[in-house]
Amino acid sequence: MKIAVSELIVRFMERLGIAHVFGMPGAHILPVYDRLYDSPIKSVLVKHEQGAAFMAGGYSRVTGGISACITTAGPGATNLVTGIASAYADKLPILIITGETPTYIFGKGGLQESSGEGGSFDQTTLFKGITRYHKVVERTDYLAQVLNQAARTLLAANSGPVLLSFPYNLQKEMVEEDLLDNINFAVTHRAAGSRIAGKSLLPSHLLAQMIATARHPVIIAGYGCIRAGAQQTVAELSDRLGIPVATSLKGKGVIGEGDALSLGCLGVTSNGQAYRYIVDHADLVIFLGAGFNERTSHMWDSKLLADKQVAQVDNDAAQLEKVFRADLAIHADILDVLHGVLEYVDEHGANRKNLDNLARLRKMAGIAVNTAAGNDASGRQFPLIEHFFAQLAAHFAEDAQIFDDNIIFAQHFLKIAPGNHYFPNSGISSLGHAIPAALGGRFARSGPTFAILGDGGFQMCCMELMTAVNYAIPINAVVLNNGSMGLIRKNQQQLYASRFIDCDFVNPDYQMLAQAFGINYWKVDSVADVDALFARADLTAAINLIEIMLDKNVLPSYLSGR
Repeated sequence: MKIAVSELIVRFMERLGIAHVFGMPGAHILPVYDRLYDSPIKSVLVKHEQGAAFMAGGYSRVTGGISACITTAGPGATNLVTGIASAYADKLPILIITGETPTYIFGKGGLQESSGEGGSFDQTTLFKGITRYHKVVERTDYLAQVLNQAARTLLAANSGPVLLSFPYNLQKEMVEEDLLDNINFAVTHRAAGSRIAGKSLLPSHLLAQMIATARHPVIIAGYGCIRAGAQQTVAELSDRLGIPVATSLKGKGVIGEGDALSLGCLGVTSNGQAYRYIVDHADLVIFLGAGFNERTSHMWDSKLLADKQVAQVDNDAAQLEKVFRADLAIHADILDVLHGVLEYVDEHGANRKNLDNLARLRKMAGIAVNTAAGNDASGRQFPLIEHFFAQLAAHFAEDAQIFDDNIIFAQHFLKIAPGNHYFPNSGISSLGHAIPAALGGRFARSGPTFAILGDGGFQMCCMELMTAVNYAIPINAVVLNNGSMGLIRKNQQQLYASRFIDCDFVNPDYQMLAQAFGINYWKVDSVADVDALFARADLTAAINLIEIMLDKNVLPSYLSGR
């Protein structure tokens, strides 16, 4: 039996387990939309295609699985670029379906044409650097191979966006419905391996021996631990052997930040505790699915790894020894390696580490002047933000989803419990990300959902609050209002003699804006307002716009050097 290619596309999405597709219809993709009408896949109409890409990214980060977005040709595709570039940087498996003009008018100047012919822009070239696989499908005779490659890429251990573009006329052509039976929809894995001179033991046993002989090992747990589902195993290893754990920004919450062995977040805008302990005390640093990027490394501060042994475990071979030399580099699934370490400990035993240095560090932290985020000794330079995050942690100990564009304050003040989920705007750090990403996450999983962003970024994505209204999706948009592009202002103050240009602006009346959207509004101008917000607002089942007032002249003091 034959079916239209448009129906085959929808069935392909269903076989991939896709439940929602975010996008905006246009003439050149309507055949696929028509087939979605009878599909269990729920289509979500966004206000801008960039929002669709960010929603798909948020959905994938919450589920760990494949998400999807769909647009028409031309501007529908080009509007996706920033969101897809962010997903590419975060290795998120997003299937992007776009339409295209009919093949028989390629090169003739068709409306919204992006074939690259006749002076039209070339969609393939545009997306080549930000997708793992991209194809404009011009014929049906190789459609099976294209879909098989798309599925393999999306289901790979280290995945990323896949874009398939279908010309309008091809969507209406007929193909055999059993074509999908030849597609491999199985998840693929990579084999383990390791590099260490003159050794032949299992990689996990080598790591266990390094831990056993170290006096003060430290784990740096990254996003790879979350992707591997290794959070509980990291916590078990830490607890059994007395190993302190710091996390990268994206790994925040791998171990509960209220845990006795948590060092919090390692990063240039964090509270400095993890940095101080590693520099002063660690003799073995174990990277588990964590990169050594600008934030985590304190701008590649050489003191962090000086005179220390280094072990690294990652399922992405490209991450191994990318910016430092490791004494042990293991290319494998993190969970498998940690299970092997624990099995070795069970068989051979290992002494729990002495934590006197950690206790002394904690005692000194209570009186030390903390400069990492621009705070004085009392930590009260940003009292509203500090109190807001304290209340958030106290009121929502589990199931909360926090999508954060600001990053600086959360890295410093927010303590994540194991039952919560923190999603910083990593990727390419684009403004306008938090609200659509949080919406995508909320479509994937119910629970209190917060989008935290500055007033500059808010004005890039606030229209997606109407998407929340249209679909009755509860979300809390927390806008940090200082009437400024805060990080630009900070850099201009520190590096450009306070010659402020294009960093300050006038905000709309957020209360009236919330009224126009038909959502709740809360203004936070004092600590008492924070308490009132958490006492009175429905932060679980309502749509709220929360405005937190900040002084534009009070700025974090960390230096980015640019």
